[in-house]
Amino acid sequence: MGFLEDFQASVETLPAMLHKNYSLMRELDKSLQGVQLENEQRCQQEIEDIKHGLESGSITTYEPAKLKFSDEAIEEQKHCVRIADEKVALATQTYDLVDAHIQQLDQFMRKLEELRLEKEAAAAAAAAAAADAAVAATSAAPAGAGTFRSAAADPAPKTGRTGERSRGGRKKAKVPMELPTEQPPIDLELPVDPNEPTYCFCNQVSYGEMVACDNPDCKIEWFHFGCVGLKEQPRGKWYCLSCSAFQKKRKGR
Repeated sequence: MGFLEDFQASVETLPAMLHKNYSLMRELDKSLQGVQLENEQRCQQEIEDIKHGLESGSITTYEPAKLKFSDEAIEEQKHCVRIADEKVALATQTYDLVDAHIQQLDQFMRKLEELRLEKEAAAAAAAAAAADAAVAATSAAPAGAGTFRSAAADPAPKTGRTGERSRGGRKKAKVPMELPTEQPPIDLELPVDPNEPTYCFCNQVSYGEMVACDNPDCKIEWFHFGCVGLKEQPRGKWYCLSCSAFQKKRKGR
């Protein structure tokens, strides 16, 4: 806001400059009135002298030089004109001085308005960017580590699934069956797209690291690491708790 400081400094000197000009105009006006009074008295006296000269015969109409005002009276009249012109010039200067400050104020007001509009536009852009980021966060989950599927890539919807489950060649090993029977659902409190499919025992959307059951007929197929007790990438085939129990029943027949 340096321009405001400049304008304030300029305005602070204005009252003193106006007071100086007004004082000069008052002095000129007082001087003009004094010269005018003297000139009126001189001219009145000279008119009376001319009348007396004509009446006494000391002045005739054939002497035009004696029928006009004296050089002193004419010079006083010229001096009055000069004082009046100086007074008008000073008044014009004072007007221009005030007008220049008014124009400067208008310029600063326009600058302030431009700054206000720029700030509002920047705030609106920031709000729009934040809204876009929030929408993006609700429509896409963070990518998983290593070769695990992310919310944006896999898993695919389970409807119409075939034997080609495309797990990216991931190797999974058997996990000891003494894993917890079932982990409590994890409450992520994440904004969920109502059109996004859900997975795992917790019936939530895909997020973080996930593992797929190797049973092609698994009803759930994809599971969050935390929900099935995994902390690292499995090797070899891996089955969820439900499919593992089903496999045991089939082998026991």
